[in-house]
Amino acid sequence: MVCVGETMAALVPDPPRPLERAGRLSLSVAGAESNAAMYLAGHGIPVAWLSALGDDPLGRRVRATVSAAGVDVTHVRTDTRRPTGLLVKSPDPSTGTRVHYYRTGSAASALGPDLLDEEPVRSASLLHFTGITPALSPSCRDLVTKTLATPADARTHAVGFDVDHRPALWPDGSAATVLRRLADRADIVFVGLDEAQGLWGEDLTVTGVRHLLPHPRILVVKDGARAATAVTGHGVYTVPAPRTTVVEPVGAGDAFAAGFLAGLLRGLTTTQALGLGHITAVSALRVTGDHGPLPAPSRIERLLGLPDPEWEALGPVREPAPRA
Repeated sequence: MVCVGETMAALVPDPPRPLERAGRLSLSVAGAESNAAMYLAGHGIPVAWLSALGDDPLGRRVRATVSAAGVDVTHVRTDTRRPTGLLVKSPDPSTGTRVHYYRTGSAASALGPDLLDEEPVRSASLLHFTGITPALSPSCRDLVTKTLATPADARTHAVGFDVDHRPALWPDGSAATVLRRLADRADIVFVGLDEAQGLWGEDLTVTGVRHLLPHPRILVVKDGARAATAVTGHGVYTVPAPRTTVVEPVGAGDAFAAGFLAGLLRGLTTTQALGLGHITAVSALRVTGDHGPLPAPSRIERLLGLPDPEWEALGPVREPAPRA
């Protein structure tokens, strides 16, 4: 499996508080596609991350962090002319986390369709993109558009697409049209219900989203802390989200997508894959960074084997992290 997209260095107040009141910042990495790749690797799925980084200390930090999670980074490009992107988080209990991006002209923004002619894309069984990439630059949009231009039944690999709408990246107002067009050409699509309502109509239901995106083989609609639903050619499957304490929501969608895809690749049922998506998302929800530790494999297997009433009554799916 190959995940394609930009990853940036990230500065986060430690402990979490609004940026203007922070006394200390911790350095980590953040990127939707590499988040997914790291969680896939955590589930034992062979996965490569494909992107570009600047020839700078932040780029080396990003590469080392993603590699340390078990992801193949050997095909990530090093750009000697453009920098690694940077983001800064500002958590606020009353208004939520705001993210400030410094990524214009970054190394990854120069990616283009030529990437599709190289390894590991040519030997991939599944390529995974998000709606962030086509918003970065015209060449990045061409990359995703070309990937999805081949009809699904003629592709040599499946394509996953997480809508992942970031309004700040779409100042021209084209997000609704572009993201719907791209998503409808993918094989497996992830979208939040609130995200779909913000893009395509505030009264949308899961059924309405399916009417807008009729072509993906699997459409997964995530309804926040309530449930996630997968619509396939074989039926509609809904699994409630387990209850958990949320430290920060950023990264949970990437984790969910990784868990679901890992479930499919491991041959789980659609319902079990949704459950694995929820379990993986909790690992992100309970940490201030985008990537948290997964439960032990034995615990995951036990959770996935629970009957419906016990699953719905679950508390947190892993123990709280020890306090520093």
